[in-house]
Amino acid sequence: MTVLTDRFSRAVDYARSAHATQVRKGSDIPYIYHLLGVASLVIEFGGNEDQAIAGLLHDAIEDCGVEHETAIREQFGDVVVRIVMDCTDGTAEGKAIHTDAEARRRDWVARKLAYLGHLKTASEQTLLVSACDKLHNARAIVQDLEDPEVGVRVFDRFTGRRDGTLGYYQALAEIFSARRIKVAKVLDATVSWMHELAGVGERKALVVD
Repeated sequence: MTVLTDRFSRAVDYARSAHATQVRKGSDIPYIYHLLGVASLVIEFGGNEDQAIAGLLHDAIEDCGVEHETAIREQFGDVVVRIVMDCTDGTAEGKAIHTDAEARRRDWVARKLAYLGHLKTASEQTLLVSACDKLHNARAIVQDLEDPEVGVRVFDRFTGRRDGTLGYYQALAEIFSARRIKVAKVLDATVSWMHELAGVGERKALVVD
């Protein structure tokens, strides 16, 4: 059983404050909804408190800024910050550099390919948190695909558009399956359904050179 202490409560408050002005793509849902969802999945799949806290904080550096690395280390320890860093494929500052659509697209592809390569050798502690993050996101995409008022237009929200997004999630599903992460079967089934709803029969992974 995963035991949660006051550290977890403090991490919830940290995440709420760090992401206070952010919402989920295409909605008015506060971003902490995603962070709480990831932490819940980490607990569901047997993660410990450090992993659950990392689930809450996994986007802090990527979406809120590099200054959060030091703050997270000081407040929650080396294990948590290492997992958070391992789950980070870019920084808020780095993404802001690219102003036009083509530059953002090239940066997105480079970051995703690098992250996929990183996952092949990442620790099991990191892989569980990352897989729970991707599962929660994949379920959100599927939910929108099933909504007649959204459907395939959901991919317009993503830099990778339809094919890039599907390829990325297929690659993730393959890596997590190869690494035998507990979440892998559920993610693979979700990604399969995502392809079907998107009208794409063949599942092609974004390839790491």
